[in-house]
Amino acid sequence: MEYLTQSKDNIFVAGHRGWAAKYPENTMEGIRAAVMLGVDQIETDIRVTKDGELVLHHDYMVDRTTDGEGHVRDKTLSELKKLDAGVKFGKEFKGCRIPTFIEFMDYMKTLPNITVDFELKEYPRDYDNDTPYKVCDKILRIIDDYGFSDRGVVNSFSPKLHEYIRDVYGDHFKQHVYYPVSSFLGGERPTRDPYEYAYCACMYRGFWSDVDLASKEECDLMWKRGVQPWAGAGIETEHDVDEVIARGCPLITCNDPETILGILRKKGKHK
Repeated sequence: MEYLTQSKDNIFVAGHRGWAAKYPENTMEGIRAAVMLGVDQIETDIRVTKDGELVLHHDYMVDRTTDGEGHVRDKTLSELKKLDAGVKFGKEFKGCRIPTFIEFMDYMKTLPNITVDFELKEYPRDYDNDTPYKVCDKILRIIDDYGFSDRGVVNSFSPKLHEYIRDVYGDHFKQHVYYPVSSFLGGERPTRDPYEYAYCACMYRGFWSDVDLASKEECDLMWKRGVQPWAGAGIETEHDVDEVIARGCPLITCNDPETILGILRKKGKHK
């Protein structure tokens, strides 16, 4: 079955960390809410705990999103499960917990059509050992075990991890990279052209950049190279969506999928 059927006329919508505009990010509550809206994809972030378990969490530290403090990788799964991952977002979300990757996958396997953007957050530059590669292998093994190698993309800001995946797994996994090369992690430079093996490239450099969506010429060049130009999580307004359409991007990752789905449907660009 072909799952990734996005196109210029049927633009997919990915919920960034679930429905991050209205729910605590990377919680099952936010992910389920995004699914109920009718998103085509869930984007999420995967980290490792002190005892080697995999959890959904974006930041290195738990401070911003939970009532705890410290690095995710310095806490056991049991310690992380005691943290409240919702109360800082709103008191109505008190009691939300950090999900494990397995909890997430057990839920996703019940959905027949939704795809996943799996973002690997353990970077080689942050370790003096091979932990990031072992974590990568474990994540990819789970993706395969659940039958999601054809239902998603593997995403990382680390060119080292991308090159490792390509070297070890060939084209078994669809790789989501970033454009331009300078968007990759500082201190990690690609040793080869990532657009030679990528399935898609995020052409929007996000709210942390002064540069918005890449030009139509740049997006067209990606298409010519066989790489889909995707639009990233800074897409918020109808003007933004019009820019995406004009550039021919077939997928939008967004924090408020309700708004973006509504705009695309009104324009006849989402089936």
